[in-house]
Amino acid sequence: MPNSARALPSSVRTSTMAAVAVLALAAGGCSSARTHPDAKGGSASSGASSPASPSGAIAVGPGPQGAYTVQRQPAPGTCHVRHTAGKQPLPDPKCTPGATNPKVTATTLRSTICRSGYTKDIRPPVNITGREKQANAASYGYTGPLHDAEYDHLISLQLGGDPNDPRNLWVEPPSPGHRPGAGPNNPKDVVENRLKAAICAGKADLTKAQQAIARDWTTAEAVLGLKK
Repeated sequence: MPNSARALPSSVRTSTMAAVAVLALAAGGCSSARTHPDAKGGSASSGASSPASPSGAIAVGPGPQGAYTVQRQPAPGTCHVRHTAGKQPLPDPKCTPGATNPKVTATTLRSTICRSGYTKDIRPPVNITGREKQANAASYGYTGPLHDAEYDHLISLQLGGDPNDPRNLWVEPPSPGHRPGAGPNNPKDVVENRLKAAICAGKADLTKAQQAIARDWTTAEAVLGLKK
């Protein structure tokens, strides 16, 4: 300790050291409170897409809109297709974790997804999704014919997925066995139909079905105990 510090009364030295400690803690607190970048290079407070939490919770989207607008997609080449053991394509959870429709809840099933024609009423128009599809193909580095890829809702509209949240839509490449030029072939549709029927019949929980389909549609029925 410097001689000048020893010359100070002990009470003054104690007060000075306490003040320094407080300042150090305050500086550390400011640092930890800073907004840090998310997986897409945006800011965590900017509302950018983020994957579902480890607990399985899924983000809630804006829901159906009276007039849809083209949504910004992830930067080109930043998303990567995954595949199941059976070679079925799955989206990148950092880019496409799924998002739900706030209008669809356990108490509104009869007036929403279990009502005939509901999904047709809320589906975004092609002039919107067509432009999003092109941009999302670049996000995923998809270079095949867009005619053969489906711009797919990860959580389908009939399972309460958000209609136009970019976290819930991706350019899904063709499944194995696809015939080039034949358009999308998506066996996921069959699973979605079965899950919707189970939900509307009271045999499956809405939230659990959404989590299962978002994680891996090929195992969703087994996870929910519906696969015989």
